[in-house]
Amino acid sequence: MPEHSSRHTIRSFVLRAGRMGSGQQKALDELGPRYVLPYRPSELDLDATFERQAGKILEIGFGMGGATADIAERHPENDYLGIEVHTPGVGALLKQIGERNLTNLRIVQHDAVEVLRHMIPDAGLDGIHIYFPDPWHKSRHHKRRLIQPGFVALLTQKLKPDAYLHLATDWENYAQQMLEVLSGEKKLANTAPDYSPRPAYRPLTKFEQRGLRLGHGVWDLVFRRTCPHPPELATKPQKSGAPQPWR
Repeated sequence: MPEHSSRHTIRSFVLRAGRMGSGQQKALDELGPRYVLPYRPSELDLDATFERQAGKILEIGFGMGGATADIAERHPENDYLGIEVHTPGVGALLKQIGERNLTNLRIVQHDAVEVLRHMIPDAGLDGIHIYFPDPWHKSRHHKRRLIQPGFVALLTQKLKPDAYLHLATDWENYAQQMLEVLSGEKKLANTAPDYSPRPAYRPLTKFEQRGLRLGHGVWDLVFRRTCPHPPELATKPQKSGAPQPWR
């Protein structure tokens, strides 16, 4: 993916003011040094970071971290790396980590695009979660949406073969764009005809439950990184008229 100047680079966030509670600040002070990884423009050794070999799942924009903590607690067999720029959200998730004694969660407080480009190894992830990103609902703001072809290509580059990319939104227009963009990435394959049922591992948030009670829709999309074909299939001579096995 070509590099662009900072003026034109897609960013994964918009900074907004937030209020820190005393519990969040305490968690940030006490647990931050252990669980918040500093951003560095160098590749991260994920197994060394978590001190074990396990599935590695990345979440972009975890908000206040409730769903992230739920998933990590329910699936101790996996390691989870959450990216969030807003300090109250980082403090809130650290508080959850302390209260639940979660050892399989780490945080990077930085722009996700730069983290992906510089810290995450290619084909290093077993899954990526992006839940309810800012929909930028006005048409003139759609260009600010996170899910764009270039960003999806970057995400795909970081997935192992057969690893998954799971998006969710409660904005139908954005869901349609997500489906179009993901379907246009040749290295991804949809696991459903269009939208997917909510996977059991994704918990309902309080905001989502309220929306569902009011009749609002939620759309999940689960795509998988296609497996590259074995080199011998692409190079092995074919007899005249024989079908090409990789097509």
